[in-house]
Amino acid sequence: MTIARPGLIVADRWQDYRLLDCGDGMKQEQWGRYNLVRPDPQIIWPKTGGKSWTNWDGFYHRSETGGGKWEYRQQLPEHWTVRYGALTFKIHPTSFKHTGLFPEQAVNWDWFSQKIRDARAAGREISVLNLFGYTGAASVAAAAAGASVCHVDAAEGMVKWCRENATLSGLADAPVRYITDDCMKFVRREIKRGRKYDAIIMDPPTYGRGSTGEMWKLEDHLWGLLSECKQVLSDRPLFFLINAYTARLSPSVVINLLDGLMHDAGGHIHGGEVGLPIQKDGKILPCGIYGRWESA
Repeated sequence: MTIARPGLIVADRWQDYRLLDCGDGMKQEQWGRYNLVRPDPQIIWPKTGGKSWTNWDGFYHRSETGGGKWEYRQQLPEHWTVRYGALTFKIHPTSFKHTGLFPEQAVNWDWFSQKIRDARAAGREISVLNLFGYTGAASVAAAAAGASVCHVDAAEGMVKWCRENATLSGLADAPVRYITDDCMKFVRREIKRGRKYDAIIMDPPTYGRGSTGEMWKLEDHLWGLLSECKQVLSDRPLFFLINAYTARLSPSVVINLLDGLMHDAGGHIHGGEVGLPIQKDGKILPCGIYGRWESA
């Protein structure tokens, strides 16, 4: 086993998305045709030049009592699309400030897509399990690379959104299973069924609830889930990717988890921060952490 200690990887190949500027707790982004301003707790530095942004189409205002709401300068469509290479994703501003896509994850899509293509070129069929799959960008990317995919999320609306993204990307008939379920319960059932996967992707939340109200707390349940996932890995696992957005975990913690999980499998572990380039001044906005295990 070789381990690369924390580094920074940057999603800098976007055409339809741009992080225009950041400052004073806010970020200004271009999502296709539309310019949105949203809060981000990582942005504690001031705006460049101290000037207010004026050329926006949607602005998310946080409420002092929690949550917030969007202000629009023009009537935006309910949803629209952005492209990343051959992939197309539906964008829809939600009441929780999100748009349905985390663009920084494109650097991970590129990485595992190449792993899948290389394995297929060597004659292997690859199956991928995506847990806490959200709107399915990673699932769509893996399917586009030629893998069969099982997409799991506890929210029915997110699973439906994943199916829409697959259709938009020309993958309506791709071998993707769409599962609405609690991730832990699903993995335990897969163990009983004897189903195996060559690769696992997961983006566990800090807190969450399963499809029937099960409580999830990252610090208490992540290792247990990882241990269960180890039992559904095939005899020739290809990769294991963990993404996290909580400030409570450092990249070294994720690396240590993967080392404890995969120490008997050899291979390589790499982890660190994932970020987006800020067009205005060249800074990098940190957008979370990741850990990757890959076969030798």
